[in-house]
Amino acid sequence: MSAADPAAPAAVDPDEEELAAAASARASSDDWGAGPPPGRANAFWPSFTRMIALLAPFKLQLAVAGLASVASVVLAVAAPKVLGRATNIVFEGAISSLLPAGTTKEQAIEAMTASGHGDMADMVRAMDLVPGEGIDFAALGRVLLLALAVYAASALLSWLEGFVLNWAMIRAMYRLRADVEAKIHRLPLSYFDRVQRGELLSRLTNDVDNVTNTLQQSLSSAVTSVLTVVGVVAMMLSISWRLTLVALIVLPLMGVMFGVIGPRSQKAFTTQWARTGQLNVRVEESFSGHALVRTYGRTADSRARFDAENEELYRAGLRAQFLSGIMMPIMQVIGNLSYVAIAVVGGLMVAGGNLRLGDVQAFIQYSQQFSQPLAQLGSMATSVQSSTASAERIFELLDAEEERPDADDAVDDADDVAEPARTGGGTGVIEMDHVRFSYSPDAELIGDLSLRVEPGQTVAIVGPTGAGKTTLVNLLMRFYEIDAGRITLDGRDTAAMSRHEVRARTGMVLQDPWLFAGTIRENIRYGRPGASDAAVEAAARACYVDHIVRALPQGYETVLDEDAANISAGERQLLTIARAFIADPDVLILDEATSSVDTRTELLVQQAMAALRYGRTSFVIAHRLSTIRDADTILVMEHGDIVEQGTHAELLERGGAYARLHAAQFAHAMTGDEDAVGDD
Repeated sequence: MSAADPAAPAAVDPDEEELAAAASARASSDDWGAGPPPGRANAFWPSFTRMIALLAPFKLQLAVAGLASVASVVLAVAAPKVLGRATNIVFEGAISSLLPAGTTKEQAIEAMTASGHGDMADMVRAMDLVPGEGIDFAALGRVLLLALAVYAASALLSWLEGFVLNWAMIRAMYRLRADVEAKIHRLPLSYFDRVQRGELLSRLTNDVDNVTNTLQQSLSSAVTSVLTVVGVVAMMLSISWRLTLVALIVLPLMGVMFGVIGPRSQKAFTTQWARTGQLNVRVEESFSGHALVRTYGRTADSRARFDAENEELYRAGLRAQFLSGIMMPIMQVIGNLSYVAIAVVGGLMVAGGNLRLGDVQAFIQYSQQFSQPLAQLGSMATSVQSSTASAERIFELLDAEEERPDADDAVDDADDVAEPARTGGGTGVIEMDHVRFSYSPDAELIGDLSLRVEPGQTVAIVGPTGAGKTTLVNLLMRFYEIDAGRITLDGRDTAAMSRHEVRARTGMVLQDPWLFAGTIRENIRYGRPGASDAAVEAAARACYVDHIVRALPQGYETVLDEDAANISAGERQLLTIARAFIADPDVLILDEATSSVDTRTELLVQQAMAALRYGRTSFVIAHRLSTIRDADTILVMEHGDIVEQGTHAELLERGGAYARLHAAQFAHAMTGDEDAVGDD
């Protein structure tokens, strides 16, 4: 919407009783910011599968990475056997040099057996040697060059696999962030009413980063580890099935550790991320309300609450990291036990002539290659559980019910009103026909509201807290959808118009001004991006803020810092009014827009608003009744219904609800200052 405050959906807060009605609707929905954190992911495998499915658009890249990974693992697995051949050449060459030259292998074995060296004879029987020949250095050189080439090719393919896979994952996370950002803009205002801002930010930042880090760091390693385990088992079987059985004894032990530690680790990580979201809520509240906290002397209380929640996060994080950290050491201990068993059994098999020394050496290397990826998988399991818990929180956001889409035949003429030329006639007719609305089915707020407002009319809306004033504005802007009836703008049902057009034709100035970090000129131009510098300055002059801006060192190029704290509250309000002025909307909504300016400036701004309201429908939500005396029509609302309607003088004569509000507000205005009591 061109003129509406960009923070309008978050800033147009219902009154206290309206919030209570909304809260009753939230009681049956997911309240992510309150209550105990979830113990674990509600559905691990569906969430994990969906997390992996984020990579589905990159099937070609994944296929290339998979082929490179397979080739890399095959070469890496073959390398120990090649080195085993080198060991055999060296060891068997050394043994052959001790045997008499000119004899055959069988003759040497018979001589050793006859001399009582039967064990040595059994070992030589398993060797491939020629007595007296010694070490074949030419063959050794060829084997070592082959091993070097195998390792180099494996490393190159591993780099290629990692590069392609990480590129695909980074792109997938880019899309995930884009999807989350797009989802935020499709959510209804009611969603932001029930989800705390800090909790939402935690899901958008911490949880997305956690998923990103896990996929980038673990997925490639996981694929390589699984392929390595399969390849190593195949190579171990090719050497000795007996030693392979010894090596596989570790699998049941590792399975037991996964079964015991895995669920506890998953639960701990889910709790940790939930506590992180709660702490973010506390920090966001403390920072945004810092001045109020200091004003009421609640610094110690705020610090105590932070310390308590920080302690809860510390304990949750400590437990999660402890469970995650013990997985790798336990796997390493189990792997070392397997290593010792293989060395002992393999040595006995070599001594008995059942296996060559180089094969035992290769098998020991394979046992290390076997246990190491299993330990890595165990360590990654906890990381995957943590990221799955985060992914589930993200998917809950992505699956949240969206704002009802515009009708298929909705017409969007927003471009036609983007640069309007006002002549003072005929646009902005608002009509409400038997409108009904409720935040929850069991608590109706607006029962049967009918109203017609002509162009150029200024309609003031007054009433006690919870009467439905702000809700009425929210319905006009289609921040909420009505339950029954219809609202028309210039005879067109707003439900048949796109939300973009409805909001583009509506300007809003809120009681709490919102300005973004940027120059003053950019903040005013936000109402109409194509406005020239001259138009920006003209709007500022019309709203009596030009002289204030020019008094600043950089004038219109002054950069507003966070929350525009380098200018006063009144100046911030005047800038938001100028932003609405330059947008030149059909319908203008003022939510106590002059509450932050002084009395003299308020009179000047009201004059500017009179010019702005010419030829347009204007709605003014007012608490100070002195500001709406000149309104064409005053609507008095109670419990969602219009109970009185008329001018200021007419309503006072009737002596009804408006007269009671007036009397209550000005009962103590004995000095003639009608604002002595202040806001209701």
